Amino acid sequence: MQKLPFDTVLIANRGEIAVRIIKTLRKLGLRSAIVYHEVDAATLAVSMADTAIAIEGSSPIAAYLDAEQIIASARRANVGALHPGYGFLSESPEFARAVSNACIAFVGPTPESIELMGDKIRARKFVQQAGFLVAPSAVEEDDPETFASRARDLGLPLLVKPSAGGGGKGIQIVRDLGALDDAIVQARREGLRYFGDGRLYVERCFEKPRHIEVQVLGDFFGNVVHLFERECSVQRRFQKIIEETPSPALSANLQKRVCEMAVGIARSANYRNAGTVEFIFDGHEFHFLEMNTRLQVEHPVTEMVTGIDLVAEQLHVAAGYELTLSQSDIVSNGHAIEARLYAEAPEREYAPTTGKILMLEYPEYEGVRIDSGIVQGQKISTAFDPMLAKIVVHSATRREAALKAAHVMRQLVLLGCETNADFLARLLMDDTFLSGQIHTGYLDENPHLAVGQCGSDLPAILAAAALLTKPVRDAADNVPKLHAELGKWRN
Repeated sequence: MQKLPFDTVLIANRGEIAVRIIKTLRKLGLRSAIVYHEVDAATLAVSMADTAIAIEGSSPIAAYLDAEQIIASARRANVGALHPGYGFLSESPEFARAVSNACIAFVGPTPESIELMGDKIRARKFVQQAGFLVAPSAVEEDDPETFASRARDLGLPLLVKPSAGGGGKGIQIVRDLGALDDAIVQARREGLRYFGDGRLYVERCFEKPRHIEVQVLGDFFGNVVHLFERECSVQRRFQKIIEETPSPALSANLQKRVCEMAVGIARSANYRNAGTVEFIFDGHEFHFLEMNTRLQVEHPVTEMVTGIDLVAEQLHVAAGYELTLSQSDIVSNGHAIEARLYAEAPEREYAPTTGKILMLEYPEYEGVRIDSGIVQGQKISTAFDPMLAKIVVHSATRREAALKAAHVMRQLVLLGCETNADFLARLLMDDTFLSGQIHTGYLDENPHLAVGQCGSDLPAILAAAALLTKPVRDAADNVPKLHAELGKWRN
């Protein structure tokens, strides 16, 4: 990889993604700067960064959304590039443009790409015009007066969605047409609350679909490649809990088809840097859902099977260099699963939890990567998203990866704040999950998983423990190398 034209990168984010970016910066010999609100002063990311700059706001979230203050901090730190991570300002075209106007390289797509693909309504129209399939839908701004009637004509069930944002926020499911008007009001209220945008569209909801997404990379020379697909069908409240690659649902032909569709969409949009094209798969066809114009939370599973450091590739493209990877260079080896460790109580309808971390210890095994941003003594509040860490496991087969991940969940120690670790272990050992027969309604159909019942038992747990002592088979040389560089959770 060519020498980068900047030596310091500001991270406009917090938590585990900030820690993960710092690890790559260190690997590349670059300095890291980070902005932080006072509630994050004692966090791992702040202690790891070479420079830490305090920012203020009426709330912690407001501080991380203050573009002017963040750019001023970047200038103060004399950085050459800024990485937004995910969430906060990562998909704001105004922020990306302001960063570029400050003569700082934005580590992400162009503002024009974010404007086109980050707006769900505009993106759907663009993708449809480019000849790709989207789910049947009704867009409010096409004709506000007939919006509700056009939505009813789609048939049940329906999903009412805000145009902006992501993470499942604001989405309302409608199974009775009599509830449609209330769902529209609620979706608009949440869209304004979370994203400052009340525009809506309604989409036909497929029953028991699978959520498939494809990681893409593009450069400023017209090159676009994919790094295979991920399946993210295990969700609660439209938010992902388990992600994996490859998808157990796709044959080689289906995998090839969806990956080529994603590349085609990215190429049509003149997309630059890392992005993810998401689809709903009904068992026969892939319907475009949205494009996330940033690094995804679940990017580590892609890194684990390909051995490619996506943050390093992002920096390379942001510097204006051509991709060093051709499609034939990218190979997927084995299976990787990521489980999101949340501060929440699944048995109480996934209610968020709080506390102070009194003890924290993650097990360390070959093929196990922990992306974590928390430390012992840290207070966990409801000020931010409840995700504490990501447990990522790589193995030769899907079953091995799932059982290994379950065992790691049983072994990690986090005292002082209730988490979903036991729930994740039960889920990963569940017979239905292990069979691969999952879909976006899987958890709704299996509420017993949230309250402590599991189809698998001691033999599965013992098998998982045995697997953790086995080397990963059929893995490319660079996969364990990347794990060694990024996998350890400690500083």
